[in-house]
Amino acid sequence: MRVRTLLWLLPGLLGLLLTEASVAQSPPGLYQDLAWRLIGPMRGGRTRAVAGVPGQPGVFYVGAVNGGVWRTNDAGRTWQPIFEGQPTQSIGAIAVAPSDPNIIYVASGEGLLRPDLSVGNGIYRSGDGGRTWEHRGLGDGQQIPELAIDPHDPGRMFAAVLGHPYGPNAERGIYRTLDAGRTWQRVLYKDEDTGGSAVAIDPSNPQRIYAGL
Repeated sequence: MRVRTLLWLLPGLLGLLLTEASVAQSPPGLYQDLAWRLIGPMRGGRTRAVAGVPGQPGVFYVGAVNGGVWRTNDAGRTWQPIFEGQPTQSIGAIAVAPSDPNIIYVASGEGLLRPDLSVGNGIYRSGDGGRTWEHRGLGDGQQIPELAIDPHDPGRMFAAVLGHPYGPNAERGIYRTLDAGRTWQRVLYKDEDTGGSAVAIDPSNPQRIYAGL
């Protein structure tokens, strides 16, 4: 099934990683002639997750909080659902391995604290560009709003696990895997009422990690 729909994106900029230095060097008015336009997909209400592919500006992924994962190969002109066979369609984060664009991780559970929300059942991994998926743990986290993959090692990743939305649970905090999600170690934790909200890897030094609780 191919879907012709639209999503608000800045044309030509998706997939371009802007460092602080490059932003500071941009001349005033550089982007003033660019405009937002809707390129899709119209699916699943709120959308939290989006990921581009370095070096492939026309390829990117969108995950809706209750609408699964969608891929475009033509900068949003058409879309393909690639996550329909999985038991959850609530998506909190998508991450494409910088060193191998065929490796994609999807974190389920929208991670937005609202009166009405949907939860997930952990993390999924694809090694073939989204054609097939394997469940890779953290199933009781329910909401996982962010992932960070080592830029050089696609098997090393961090996950921010927010946890149950309406009560305490032990599977909260920041987790690390060194084997592509087969096993996980919790590396930052406060208590059963405090979840992990964000995690990022310094691209200039992958041993430096930033996290939010």
